[in-house]
Amino acid sequence: MNNLKTLFLMVLLSGIFLAIGWLVGGQTGLIVAFVFALGMNFFSYWFSDKLALKMSGSREVTPDQEPHLHRIVEEVSAMAGIPKPKVYVIDNDAPNAFATGRNPKHAAVAATTGIMRILDDRELTAVLGHELGHVRNRDILVSAIVATIATAIMFVAFIGRWSLFFGFGRSRGGGGYLQIIALLAMLILAPIAATIVRMAVSRQREYGADETGAQITHTPLALASALEKLESYSQARPMNVNPAISHLFIVNPLKGAGKQEGGDMMMGFFGSNTFSTHPPIRKRVERLNEIARKMGTYA
Repeated sequence: MNNLKTLFLMVLLSGIFLAIGWLVGGQTGLIVAFVFALGMNFFSYWFSDKLALKMSGSREVTPDQEPHLHRIVEEVSAMAGIPKPKVYVIDNDAPNAFATGRNPKHAAVAATTGIMRILDDRELTAVLGHELGHVRNRDILVSAIVATIATAIMFVAFIGRWSLFFGFGRSRGGGGYLQIIALLAMLILAPIAATIVRMAVSRQREYGADETGAQITHTPLALASALEKLESYSQARPMNVNPAISHLFIVNPLKGAGKQEGGDMMMGFFGSNTFSTHPPIRKRVERLNEIARKMGTYA
């Protein structure tokens, strides 16, 4: 079901992109925007993992430097049936973790020093199961594509608004001022819609990785316990990371300190979770408890 929802949202996002490209420049604008998006997708496919690791301040560690972390990653990789990813550490007291990479053969997992300090072995194993669930589900590639299309929509809308401002394209189709107003409304609303769809895809992928991680490690309750700890600590110690990569982390690293992803006014208008990259921890824990009941591990 999560995969179907993600596919629907990706198709919807692509439809918004095609519509805005056509509205801005007709067939020519559609082609130019499409070629631009293809170029961005190519870049995202090959380089998004390197950018995410660099932007997060991750450093690769060897088994000699972090034997405990390497051992758990190796064990979870074997459970998941995928190659062991490269292992990175982020020197940050805020407890969090993320995975990146275009496929299981080219993947990396990063954990903060804070998460290794506050979680026990079962919880850390469950968290790494979640992250390798992302890798096995190829969520990172999906996220990169969605982010690229959303960025392309915002770019084309920005160009379109400036084109209207300077008077370009006002006579196309002979629609007069009504057409201009409709086009301007589309250029304003399309980026908002793209952002909402992008966040919705991210939330669906988190639910999917929770489920996959629970199946990999057979410890849904340990993951639920870890999420509750991470949520509590992240509220008090938000990470200073670029919002562009915040969706990669297992819990929202920007919470607390008055930081909101979509702005207080917009979040109040659309709903508290509309502009959130992560589902509420409460709902994730409820789902994991239900998975534990089905597995017969709920106590």
